[in-house]
Amino acid sequence: MDLGIISVRYARALLKSATQIGIENQIYNEAQRISESYVQVLNLRSTIENPMLSKDTKLHLLITASGGKGISDLMLNFLKVVLKEGREAILQFMAMSYITLYRKQKRIIRGKLTTAAPVTPCIKSKMQKVVEAKTQGTVEFITEVDPDIIGGFILEYDTYKMDASVKSKLRSFLSQLKK
Repeated sequence: MDLGIISVRYARALLKSATQIGIENQIYNEAQRISESYVQVLNLRSTIENPMLSKDTKLHLLITASGGKGISDLMLNFLKVVLKEGREAILQFMAMSYITLYRKQKRIIRGKLTTAAPVTPCIKSKMQKVVEAKTQGTVEFITEVDPDIIGGFILEYDTYKMDASVKSKLRSFLSQLKK
């Protein structure tokens, strides 16, 4: 059976349960923490998949990875089911599937603003509002500093990319000179 199909089924069930009891936002945050834990702690996957570890030890590690003792009862029960069914190897995919389904349900897109120097919160807020007006949805907006672009900015969201950086303008100018 396809791991993607399995992880999406688990994520759908989790989202449906979370929505019914009104804690889908909390589960979203916990799923993000699980996903981030897999990225930040490189040995987490191999540790969780280790057949020598007891399910209780794995559960304790997963509770820690999802936010510690303050996690929701729903997430705790979900982790127990995942371990009981022996699906811990695809838990990261389940968390990422939940995040994707949640964003789709709430009409949330990710946006990124890359600049040569740090931007003020005011500028970030204005750019976020521009993207939200264009997409008519909510935007999870992050900023990144990349001195290599020299100046200007690169705005990315959904499948849209606007490169108004000095670096791209210089590259365009150079290619026109070569013609």
